[in-house]
Amino acid sequence: MTIPRDTKRVIALQEELHSHLPSDPALRVKALESLLVEKGLLSSATVDRWIEVFRDEVGPKNGARIVARAWTNPIFKQRLMINAIEAIAGMGFPRLEANNLVVVENTPRRHNIVVCTLCSCYPWAVLGIPPTWYKSFEYRARVVRDPRGVLKEFGLELDDDVEVRVWDSTAETRYMVLPERPPRTEGFSEEELAAIVSRDAMVGVAKVITPERRS
Repeated sequence: MTIPRDTKRVIALQEELHSHLPSDPALRVKALESLLVEKGLLSSATVDRWIEVFRDEVGPKNGARIVARAWTNPIFKQRLMINAIEAIAGMGFPRLEANNLVVVENTPRRHNIVVCTLCSCYPWAVLGIPPTWYKSFEYRARVVRDPRGVLKEFGLELDDDVEVRVWDSTAETRYMVLPERPPRTEGFSEEELAAIVSRDAMVGVAKVITPERRS
């Protein structure tokens, strides 16, 4: 049967409108938030404030400060690689939600990337809210089978002689990447170094670049 032209336009319009709708979990969260606000159990200002805390204060700025300190303080770096939770305990960060945090270091010959294949376990206290792509089934499934291909899609191509290691997070153990310190940053302060460390670099899908190269 031939579908009338006007009907095709209506179908196309409906598909376009539905493509912009939030996912079912997002809609359920929004409905729950609206109900709590309506009953006076929660305020919109409180929700906005918690979002700001996780986005701007909890992380990934916390992780960036950890990386910058490891780059500038060899003693701290050694402690961080041995026992990350103990090393960062005195930096005033929120308590980690997992029992263990393992920091893996990138080198010129080894590149690390983090995933959680079972769900989306993530070190919130040091990296903030996990990005959507980290929680997606496609990333969780493909990065284990073809890490180089996934990295290439993020714009990161590694030489063939660079070993790629994939670290699978769990409810008990979370991972964070210590990126390589970029060249021409010898005179940078700890604060200046922290400013150039990205969340993606601490997950392992990017490298840290100097401001000159970034611009």
